[in-house]
Amino acid sequence: MIIGLTGGIATGKSQSSKIFKKLGCYIIDADKLSRALTTKDGKCLKNIVEVFGTDILKDNGTLDRKKLGKIVFSDKQAKMELEHIIHPHIIRKTNEIIAKKYNSTDIIVDAPLLFEVGLDRICDKIIVVYAKHSIQIKRFMKRDNISKEEAEKRIALQMPIEDKMRMADITIDNSGTLAELNRNIKSAYKFLKEKYS
Repeated sequence: MIIGLTGGIATGKSQSSKIFKKLGCYIIDADKLSRALTTKDGKCLKNIVEVFGTDILKDNGTLDRKKLGKIVFSDKQAKMELEHIIHPHIIRKTNEIIAKKYNSTDIIVDAPLLFEVGLDRICDKIIVVYAKHSIQIKRFMKRDNISKEEAEKRIALQMPIEDKMRMADITIDNSGTLAELNRNIKSAYKFLKEKYS
């Protein structure tokens, strides 16, 4: 089974992914694929520099993710341009991994932009992890050491979590403790295994 796992920023998607890994699932982490594509030798860095200029590079020639983040999180057009460069490679790599692993294990496609990229179309079922907005903001501020305004601005640039929840097969509220998340992920996985595999 291929399960899509998504959610908003700082709602606990990565933590959920770790729990699925412990349950024996193979994790395809779209963020990790994206980082690999934008390393010095990555397939996308040259194209990104062509669009955004050499200012986004550190002195050693590697990508300055903070600088690029500032640009794309304050300009919707820039964000779309970056996604247009990276997303086709992420989709291709995800499909390659699925082709290799599909017959041996359940696969979790862990992608913050699952719907936006179209990765939902290759998933059998989709889980959306969410949290109360106030909790999400607090977690995001603490995690990235940013202001409330910055956190709100970045969240506003994403697809509304309510839209994601409407398209999900299962939604998991992660406003509580890690133990509760653990229980909820386990029961969601058990439900999917019993009903669909």
